[in-house]
Amino acid sequence: MKILLRCPLILVVVAIVATSSRFYGAEDDLSSIKSEVTKRHDEAVKRLQDWIAQVSIAAENRGYPEGAEYMAKLARDAGFQQATVINTDGKPGVFATLDAGAPKTVGLYFMYDVKQFDPAEWSSPPTEARIVDKPPLGKVVIGRGAVNQKGPEAAFLAALHAIRGAGKKMPVNLVMVAEGEEEIGSPHIPQLVRRPEVLAALKKCDGVFMPSATQDLDGIVTVNLGSKGVIELELVSSGEKWGRGPAKDIHSSLKAIVDSPPWHLVKALNRLVSEDGNEIAIYKYPKPRPLTAEEKAMIEKVSKVRSEAQAKKLYSVQHWIDDLPWEQTNERLESEPTINIEGLVGGYTGPGGKTILPHRAVAKIDMRLVPDMKAADALAALKAYLAMHGFGDIEVNMTGGYDPTSTSADSSLIKAQVATYKNFGIDALLWPRNAGSYPGYVFTGEPLKLAAGHFGLGHGSGAHAPDEYYIVESRNPKIQGFDGAVMSFVEYLYQLAK
Repeated sequence: MKILLRCPLILVVVAIVATSSRFYGAEDDLSSIKSEVTKRHDEAVKRLQDWIAQVSIAAENRGYPEGAEYMAKLARDAGFQQATVINTDGKPGVFATLDAGAPKTVGLYFMYDVKQFDPAEWSSPPTEARIVDKPPLGKVVIGRGAVNQKGPEAAFLAALHAIRGAGKKMPVNLVMVAEGEEEIGSPHIPQLVRRPEVLAALKKCDGVFMPSATQDLDGIVTVNLGSKGVIELELVSSGEKWGRGPAKDIHSSLKAIVDSPPWHLVKALNRLVSEDGNEIAIYKYPKPRPLTAEEKAMIEKVSKVRSEAQAKKLYSVQHWIDDLPWEQTNERLESEPTINIEGLVGGYTGPGGKTILPHRAVAKIDMRLVPDMKAADALAALKAYLAMHGFGDIEVNMTGGYDPTSTSADSSLIKAQVATYKNFGIDALLWPRNAGSYPGYVFTGEPLKLAAGHFGLGHGSGAHAPDEYYIVESRNPKIQGFDGAVMSFVEYLYQLAK
């Protein structure tokens, strides 16, 4: 004892070791948690099924505020000491904290909303979350939100239940931000994240991650170092606003003497892109940052491992743009901004014909952004370009959107992901960014400037489409089922605590 008193450095080392052993258990500790995961499998899957049945769809104003209240209850049940529903000018969010007295704190981004659906297009009702056999994958849960994002999020919550059920202390503290508007472009997430109490809690975090199902059908895992930004908007052409064409639907024979708002919209859409629709033609549109040598090297490596044939099968396509080779296709996926028509609506679309000249037509548009592009700049350029070419009357209604995100491969958040996957025998591949979007900019940008990403084993598909699924019992030894996904979150939390 006298020696220790004379050597404060030793005291510090002993304290660090004691703290570390307290929060990062030995292998037998994780084994006891794994046993708890197996024991709780049925209740965890049932929790996911019940959550899928609680539908929240922002675009349809469906399931609010019940969805937020349900999310808060799920958090409290999983061990968060406080989970508060926070109102915004749109749909409510949830702010929750779990204080384990741990040295490190990690942020979580959840979404509790889902995309719209047409039950007629599904093989089983999308809110029933049936467990069905899906050869050759195994048993899957089919339902809206199964993989995007309730399945992975439910697996994460199951990890918390298992750790507590095994009598273990959580290895890290947690700060959760959950929103109910992700599927409409997260228009109000700044109101949630920038509340003083939420911002103060997030500032204590080493980084923020979103639970995901990252495994391809062949078991390959990529670690995304960012995501594209997005703008979601409507372009509306109407006779009233245009001053030409009818102010109400009229007989189509009058097209001989009356202008057409739908054709006006089509001509405006044509102006935005090249003849083949694949290049943005907007004057003074923000310039994307070219791929770096490091990013090109990542893409080259991944392109040699991931199957092009499997990707085409997954997306139901026969050709890539310009019939590009696989590596160049992936480079384009990572580097190109896009303007996509999600849908065109105007006039009569029912059985047979109705011979009308519609007074109004709407195009649903999404615009993906890559690093060095700002959502505000892209929107301004679009409006100016339409006005320049005589389409200033067309309404541009932005419903949501945000900037792209980037996170360093050297961040502790990403290194812990790579290490955890390694523990499962997987050499994860680094990938410049997800071609999809999520509002990670609120974490990676000012004032937080945190690392942010996605993590989780398991597999699912069909996001935004009919028969969306998430594997619960895998017959493929390369793909984890629900319990394996749960354990990946357990190990990740302990890895983050190191």
